Amino acid sequence: MKKYSIVFHPLAAAELKALDGSVQKLVIKQVKKLESYPYLGELLGNKHGYDLAGYRKLYANNKKIRIVYTIHEGQIQVQIIAIGRREGFEVYEDASKRI
Repeated sequence: MKKYSIVFHPLAAAELKALDGSVQKLVIKQVKKLESYPYLGELLGNKHGYDLAGYRKLYANNKKIRIVYTIHEGQIQVQIIAIGRREGFEVYEDASKRI
């Protein structure tokens, strides 16, 4: 089984650092799963007017946090685009601005 490298968009890395320490650990635990199982997350498509076709979401902290990411098969890489609270759709708006 191949291992995927995990790469954070600079703003997604800042979002991770801004989370509470215990929540950070839960997010990192989910992100580490993507190294071996990149297709674990659910496909997004068009979410509330934001075209995120080809992107996926994964939850952390009992579905309180969304992680938006994409897979680059050619580079064997998972790129984390945005990390945010589940309330509202701000994380989708942030992700759409970064792609």
